[in-house]
Amino acid sequence: MQLHRRDDARAPLRGRAAHTARLAGLPHAEAAALRVVRGLRAARERRAAQRLTDLAAAFAELLRTAALLASGTGGPGLTGGGRRAYGAGGSLLVHGLCREPVLTATGYGGVVTHLLGADGARYSLSDVRPGGLARARGAGSASVALGGAALDHAGLARAGLRIAGATVSADGRLGAGRGVRAVPAPGVSWEEEPAAALFARPAADAVRELLAGEAGTGLLGCDVQVAGAAGEHLLVRELRPDAPLLRLRPAHPHPELAHTANLRRLAGCPGLVLRVLGRPDPDRAATLSPLAVGPVPGAAYTLRLPPQWRGRADLGYDRLQGGHFPDGGAPAAVAPAEPGPDPLAASPLWRVRRLLETGVAGGRRAVAESARGPEPLTASGPLRRAGFGAAADLADALVAEADRRSRDAFGRLTEASSDGYARAWLAASTHLEAAQRSLVAASWS
Repeated sequence: MQLHRRDDARAPLRGRAAHTARLAGLPHAEAAALRVVRGLRAARERRAAQRLTDLAAAFAELLRTAALLASGTGGPGLTGGGRRAYGAGGSLLVHGLCREPVLTATGYGGVVTHLLGADGARYSLSDVRPGGLARARGAGSASVALGGAALDHAGLARAGLRIAGATVSADGRLGAGRGVRAVPAPGVSWEEEPAAALFARPAADAVRELLAGEAGTGLLGCDVQVAGAAGEHLLVRELRPDAPLLRLRPAHPHPELAHTANLRRLAGCPGLVLRVLGRPDPDRAATLSPLAVGPVPGAAYTLRLPPQWRGRADLGYDRLQGGHFPDGGAPAAVAPAEPGPDPLAASPLWRVRRLLETGVAGGRRAVAESARGPEPLTASGPLRRAGFGAAADLADALVAEADRRSRDAFGRLTEASSDGYARAWLAASTHLEAAQRSLVAASWS
């Protein structure tokens, strides 16, 4: 990807904007600006890991943060301190659900153990530090740094903790403050409450809440039957009437982690029924990134896990072996699975996405030029025929604002204000995100 020269020239200005935000005590604005600067540098250097989609998302976050601050409706979350704030949580009883390896592109590695409170509230305990892959693999069995609890993360994922003087952040992360005390407690299986409630409702209902931002850490559970493989992905169908085909995608594709190998093992056993706990992908139709699997209660053709695993396997750490699968073939023939059409790929919303990315890569003049030519990106006919009238209107408004050229009193062209263009770009981006989320939610039904 090649950036427009004007955007390259403005990168130092965005760096100064990040510095100004830091001096003003606006950590979220600073972080958003820094993400844009790093994305621009990576794109200019043509790094293999850089994607224009990610850079466009960083621009959207920066403009959204700036708009909220300018309107005075951002709330304390945008203007608070840079460090995560922890509040008093009192006494808690939490049960382990699973653990998830963490490996970032910036060289950090570790583990996050997902927990469930006795009242169904979601919590997590993380241990992420510099160290990369080696630390991500080793942290899964490292000691839990919380109130002197004599547990490691592997044990906590299948046990529980009683915590006195707990500190909890807004997103459910447990803090290890000086006054926190914790002792081990018995865990619960996925068949017992409160964990059983995660698997008791249709996945489509849970996904709608998660995509709307109404449910904690973003994990959902469902009972599925293995249908086959599609590349590195596993195709399954929820054990409900008229359920759609779902795609299980490795939560982390690194070959040194166990996700991909475990999904391959499961794909080789069509007809197997299993209980899955994972995170729905908000950018892909009917796609789940599984973190752990277990047997379905009462099912004959399901996983056979060792007693010490307490009925679940953490897909990033535990490796499924032949002895974990039932003997013999599936009780009934399973029809070959063919994924249906992807509503995101089939929709003409790609036109809006490409228009927004054109603005990121080439600036407003590139957006204005995209409306010219034999096949303009802003051709609104396909969008309107597919029922995306609002998307067509916002795309038209963005191009009109990009092509706006004001004149001074002597009729000379002057530099147009960037405020109107920024608002038009942000409006189109926000609507596109909402439309895509709606299509993703519908794909689970």
